[in-house]
Amino acid sequence: MNIIGIIVAMQEEYEAVINIMDEIKENEINHVNFYEGKINNKKIVLVQSGIGKVNAARITQILIDNYKVKYIINIGSAGALNPNLNIGDIVIAKKLIQHDFDITAFGHAKGYITGVGDYIYCDDKLVKNIENGFLNINEKNYKIIEGIIASGDIFCTDILMKDKIYAKFKADCVEMEGAAIAQVCYLDNIPFVVIRSISDSPNGKNAITFNEYLKLASNRCAKFLKSFI
Repeated sequence: MNIIGIIVAMQEEYEAVINIMDEIKENEINHVNFYEGKINNKKIVLVQSGIGKVNAARITQILIDNYKVKYIINIGSAGALNPNLNIGDIVIAKKLIQHDFDITAFGHAKGYITGVGDYIYCDDKLVKNIENGFLNINEKNYKIIEGIIASGDIFCTDILMKDKIYAKFKADCVEMEGAAIAQVCYLDNIPFVVIRSISDSPNGKNAITFNEYLKLASNRCAKFLKSFI
């Protein structure tokens, strides 16, 4: 079955995607609601993971175990690390890393995971297809880049933390789920891609900005999703 799996973390992101789906049917598995349907006449299954890496990894594995997904897309919001990114800009991950994973005591670089490595690469063909889809939108109010996404179990508000993540990993944005989804997909040999729309930039007050622009970022990601599926 050529089903495309879509994972989001938050309610606003879920609502943005469900609003562009047709022929929706709900299916409960392990107390989690999966929404089967279509986007552009292609079969989709949408699931909301909740926030954080453990939640994201659990949902990814349940999705893979119960649906014969062709590939998985994770969309949502992120905080900008790259100073050239603005609210609403889109980052397509070329690779991801868990910025808070630390076994440096054993001689490994920060972010390195035994049996996986450090950076996990998205499927190159998916990335290229998505970039081509962006050309169909003809949107000049925001930009899209292919870059690095860092994930960790902390909502980054601290400027010093922001600067450290950017300096260490050269990441363009930071969020809380993508690299965990990437790890599960990598281990299960499932193609994947992570797409994020910028909702804020860590500056000590960005929790306010995040709440204000989360819906905008979610809707932009959903519109972008529809352009290439």
